[in-house]
Amino acid sequence: MSARVAVVGSSNLDLVVTTSRLPRPGETVLGGNFRTVPGGKGANQAVAAARAGAACDFVGAVGDDEFGSQLRTSLAGAGVDVRGLRTVAGPSGVALIGVDREAENFIVVAPGANGTLTELDADDRATIAAADVLLLQLEVPLTAVTQAADWARADGTTVVLNAAPAATLPTALLDLVDVLVVNEHEAAVVAGISSDDPPVLLDALLELVPRVVLTLGARGAAYADRRGLRVAVPAPQIDAVDTTASGDAFTGALAVGWAERGGAVSEDTVTASLRWACAAGAACAQRPGASTALPDRPAIDALYDATYRGAQ
Repeated sequence: MSARVAVVGSSNLDLVVTTSRLPRPGETVLGGNFRTVPGGKGANQAVAAARAGAACDFVGAVGDDEFGSQLRTSLAGAGVDVRGLRTVAGPSGVALIGVDREAENFIVVAPGANGTLTELDADDRATIAAADVLLLQLEVPLTAVTQAADWARADGTTVVLNAAPAATLPTALLDLVDVLVVNEHEAAVVAGISSDDPPVLLDALLELVPRVVLTLGARGAAYADRRGLRVAVPAPQIDAVDTTASGDAFTGALAVGWAERGGAVSEDTVTASLRWACAAGAACAQRPGASTALPDRPAIDALYDATYRGAQ
């Protein structure tokens, strides 16, 4: 029986244009290629979890516009259950993205329908209760994120929070988190410190939550918990093409790996989960695009085996 992951989060349509350089304030520049890509951290992580082999349910909101239809179709096509995806009057969430030839970018997000997800209903609670892991981010209103986490805690579902975009979080939410997933910048913001030293960040975050996964990009990932367990794993060595969705691939796969191991926390299970998540992030980075680059389970397994088999 496959692991079940519930995701409560955002869905956006990314409107991406390439340009030789980014415009200065008040300036117009001529762009190049234009494409639309389904995105949003919640939707990306739901697709990542589904492609990694989980039964995945998504709770979110899209508008009653053409973008909303595209987002719903994209999620369903990736194997995500979208019965919890509301359609509300008004526009869907969009992200306006400009990318220059040096891969620098600007991003402006209009939350649209995502901003209407202020509270959940009884059907959402049933979805959360049926899941092994609830996966959350911070691109929908905090009231819904906290409500989902509260229900998960009451119903015995593990709460994994990816604190992105970076934000200072209330104690009411942090007290409900089982596993916090952050990069170094997000870790510093959540912890309220200026350090970029991983051990310092991990120690500070353990004052707030019982378990922390710190993503380190090409350097891999680190884990720490209040029992004193510390694990660090390297990332696969690859030629990266596009790292846009690598973090979402990592987090989605981590949720799946955690669920498949029944939440058991030992050095062996944590190490295996982190390695598998790192393989997912690296496999994603080998392909261009965001949600379109999220790897399936065979791709994750292949890179995992190639990188870590001799280290078992």
